[in-house]
Amino acid sequence: MRSSPNLRLVVAVTGASGSIYGWRLLEKLQAWEGIEVHLVLSRSGERTAHLELGKSAADFKALADCSYSPEDIGCRLASGSFLMAGMVIAPCSIHTMSSIAHGISSNLIVRAADVTLKEHRKLVLMVRESPFHLGHLRSMTALAEMGAIVAPPVPGFYHRPETVADIVEYSVDRVLDLIGLPSPETRRWDGPARPAAGSPARGSE
Repeated sequence: MRSSPNLRLVVAVTGASGSIYGWRLLEKLQAWEGIEVHLVLSRSGERTAHLELGKSAADFKALADCSYSPEDIGCRLASGSFLMAGMVIAPCSIHTMSSIAHGISSNLIVRAADVTLKEHRKLVLMVRESPFHLGHLRSMTALAEMGAIVAPPVPGFYHRPETVADIVEYSVDRVLDLIGLPSPETRRWDGPARPAAGSPARGSE
């Protein structure tokens, strides 16, 4: 068990395709000292994780310090008096996103997100859907106006990914940046490659 945390973070995993994002986020948070991870895995999230990764709920819970049933609406995550640094939902289903946007706290994930917003803490939603219809976009606009960060896992390609894992890593690292926990392994854009000293400039031949 790690020492007393500097901050607590809620990670929720819903039933949208892309449970690898939640799994990799939990893995990378393990590298941080002083971070206490509180996990909520939805019932649909459990099913998707099994279908996509062959992982069980127990596998996910082993990567967290504390875990909660999505039906446990009376637990400490449902109260603003329990101090949390923020919350990430990875992946975030359209159902969950829409419920948060309209304040429908029907389960612990939505309630914890609502608490995060009302307490003006950081909420990051890795919304996993495509394409978006107008209702989705309006919900995203409402969430952005409330202070949430809508961060669909849209990969960049300037780092020349070679595997699916590279693409997943890019989006997870961007989320870590957003919550103030930048990964030292992140491959960052630093402008186009410069010619080595003494090499002829393009077009000078």
